[in-house]
Amino acid sequence: MATEITRSHGVAVTLDGFTAKPLGSVWPLDVSWRQPRAEAVQVGQRITGEVMAVDLEEGHVRLSLAATENPELWTFLNRLDRGEILSGTIAAIESFGVFVALDDGPEHPVFPGVGFITIPELSWSRFEAASDIVQVGEHVSCEFLQFDTWNGEARLSLRAVQPDAFQVFADGHAVGRTLRGVVTELVPFGAFVQVADGIEGLVHLDELARTPVKTPEDAIQVGDEVSVVVIDLDRERRRLALSRRQAAVPAW
Repeated sequence: MATEITRSHGVAVTLDGFTAKPLGSVWPLDVSWRQPRAEAVQVGQRITGEVMAVDLEEGHVRLSLAATENPELWTFLNRLDRGEILSGTIAAIESFGVFVALDDGPEHPVFPGVGFITIPELSWSRFEAASDIVQVGEHVSCEFLQFDTWNGEARLSLRAVQPDAFQVFADGHAVGRTLRGVVTELVPFGAFVQVADGIEGLVHLDELARTPVKTPEDAIQVGDEVSVVVIDLDRERRRLALSRRQAAVPAW
């Protein structure tokens, strides 16, 4: 039974069999996707919700009324397994990610698609905008990561089904190796140098020249072709650290 409704905290619920105090809650976005909260639930109303999470230490249960409004969607998402490959069409591109209308999935009651790819999961390579990687209407295959119960969507990864160029690069290169590359970007703390297709490393300000410089522009410009030495290769964080200073030939 609903006991309290607030704008910021949603609905407090007394669960059947636990009358001492409200033990359940329905977060604002879990109340309803089809009607305003004031119309969806009233204090004193008996409600039925799906259990989203249980906190044993706090003795608290999080419920979702939206789940019971969309049984077909919840059934579909609940039966997906992590690592499963799903196919669909790019339905919308936003600054925060990409919506995917899944081939075998139901429609979402709110969003353009049941599938969603966050920006980091679009590609292993650096890019400026999501539209550099995918286009609306494009058909893609992605790996299922998790059921996002807050939004009622399937979180997907496009990059998971693509070869990771960084790991391939790391297999054939080691610390101490000298490479040739092109400067692609200057930042206050150094410069990025592309040393292979899709592979960029950072030359820190301290490693740009044999003598100290205050800004990257004092030593280098975008488009310059330079020699650099690999000084660190972090597979887990996919970071490549380079040194132009150590690659410089001493002047005699």
